[in-house]
Amino acid sequence: MTEPRTAPDSAIAHPRSRIAVFAREPRLGQVKSRLASEIGADEALAVYLAMLARLGALLIRAKIADWDLWVTSNCSHENFISLCNKRNIHLQVGQDLGARMDAAIQQTLLDKNVENVILIGTDCPALTEGYLDQALLTLESGVDVVLGPAEDGGYVLVGMRRPLAAVFEDIPWGSDQVMHRTLEALKANELSYRLLDTLWDVDRPEDLARLQLLEPPLSWKLDH
Repeated sequence: MTEPRTAPDSAIAHPRSRIAVFAREPRLGQVKSRLASEIGADEALAVYLAMLARLGALLIRAKIADWDLWVTSNCSHENFISLCNKRNIHLQVGQDLGARMDAAIQQTLLDKNVENVILIGTDCPALTEGYLDQALLTLESGVDVVLGPAEDGGYVLVGMRRPLAAVFEDIPWGSDQVMHRTLEALKANELSYRLLDTLWDVDRPEDLARLQLLEPPLSWKLDH
């Protein structure tokens, strides 16, 4: 007997939602720079590719919502094409990270079939199907903004039901003040929000040991 979620009209858990994945082109020396300074560019690229593949596999398997890749360059890169249809790969545009996220959210919500969007990066292998589902359910309940805090003071997920450029303005990206300043912006603009559980991302060599604690563990080691 066919499972209900395999039917064409119910294959996606959140058919009116969309997930935007921000990713850098996998180029040697251009990804995970803080890691690369400690473990070398080759190893850092291997970590990045492993996390990108893990996230893509999760989204394909879980069928939480339709999703797009928003990339820094080279929409035709083989690693992107292996995960995502070319028509769902877009270039990021904007002067800083906030402007790029705002632009991606605006474009995604232009689709009349999309009622809300969550945006995630590739640096948080602790993301799960349940976590993403919770974020979308939160937006569907009517909350303006949902955030997934990161241990380092940033966030691993942001979602909204309409474009809200103010959430991304005057934020010191890359600092430990990102979440604090974002919450200030939400309160100043009288926006409702909900915080999910705090997760960790991979930025420093000490974060790598945690990859083996995932279920399943994330292997990234190069063969020497």
